[in-house]
Amino acid sequence: MKILFAFENPLPNTQADAEVFATTARYLSRHAETSWLHTPLARGTALGALWQALGVPVIRAWAPLSPPALRHFFCGLTLPLRSAFKQADFIYTRNLWVSGLALLFGQRVVFDHYRPWPDQIPPLQPYLFTLFGHKRFIGAICHSAYTRQKYIELGVPPEKLTCVHNGFEPERFQSPIGLAEAKAHIGLAPTAKTVVYTGRINHKKGLELVLQAARLCPELTFLLVGSEGDGPIEREAATLANVRVIPWQTDATLPAYIFAADVLLIPPSAAPLAKFGSTVLPLKLFFYLGSTRPILAGQTPDIAEVLTAGETAHLVPPDSLPELVAGLKRLTTDAPYAAHLSAGAARHAKGYTWEGRAGKIAAAIAAWRAAPPPTPEPWDNAKWRRFGQQSRRWLKHLLTTRSVILPPGAL
Repeated sequence: MKILFAFENPLPNTQADAEVFATTARYLSRHAETSWLHTPLARGTALGALWQALGVPVIRAWAPLSPPALRHFFCGLTLPLRSAFKQADFIYTRNLWVSGLALLFGQRVVFDHYRPWPDQIPPLQPYLFTLFGHKRFIGAICHSAYTRQKYIELGVPPEKLTCVHNGFEPERFQSPIGLAEAKAHIGLAPTAKTVVYTGRINHKKGLELVLQAARLCPELTFLLVGSEGDGPIEREAATLANVRVIPWQTDATLPAYIFAADVLLIPPSAAPLAKFGSTVLPLKLFFYLGSTRPILAGQTPDIAEVLTAGETAHLVPPDSLPELVAGLKRLTTDAPYAAHLSAGAARHAKGYTWEGRAGKIAAAIAAWRAAPPPTPEPWDNAKWRRFGQQSRRWLKHLLTTRSVILPPGAL
């Protein structure tokens, strides 16, 4: 098969969507006869160097880098003008605008995204239903069963939807460092009990709850790894003696902090999913799985798809400070329990590599292309009522918060 990957944000960059798309393109291209990646390039990026890093020929998009809306517009508008567009068997994209234009100009589309768009922007529902039901829309890769179910509720035939979770690269853990050695490497005492969070540091990640736990656990050292500025979380953390804020780390330096963790933390808050709608199955979860360190996370619908309480992680009710504190204390004092979770996570991680994800996607695409496209059932009155109700809630949410994303908690 011949794949034209279309990405609308500049590469390289440190955002999770860029990591997911670029890594998927790198591994999925190994299943293709020919492939290309159409993307804007960050300032100063050499085309050849990016091509070599990704292992996919790169086509520089004819689009300005800013503002983002204009960049997205021109990435889609100019894509059909490229020779690779006509040569490809299908366009592989995460962008609804690109998907629609590709279909309009006679191409086929595979869509890959984590967001449940029907619920998050309800006014898009008729467009999404038409887009996903198009005869040349091959299928959609959903990053979670949670998201896949939202499209089924929209009326998209289940045969056009498959859930393929994200992954990690085992090579990043090929040279593991012992716990005490890793702590010494980053300037901590070997006896320190460490709780490590990695990723974006902002109010949308549930970190306020983590700082509350830090106040109640002065015997633990909390490392928040991934700061890119001096925001409210950083300023509050500076008032706590047992919290260290670490700047954003590269792929080469991040494992040292992972290996130094007695506990790897995904803040057990419902806010990222239910309040902000910005995170569904965080990418760090899969990286944590491959690290052989104990994980603590919240028992949310998306997390529960991958992690099992008492087997692969310690899961606590969302937003329960007492349960979070109790879980941290247990994982840092009960060595057999922590070891049990680490071993369970290591076994489970084998099913979540990027290479394995690419294989599942390639198999899904082959099956879709071999089968006749299913015909969606037209919307009934109940679906039109649901569309109207959710759209009204979305408009109220937009006017009161100025956010275009309607989180599940607002439905």
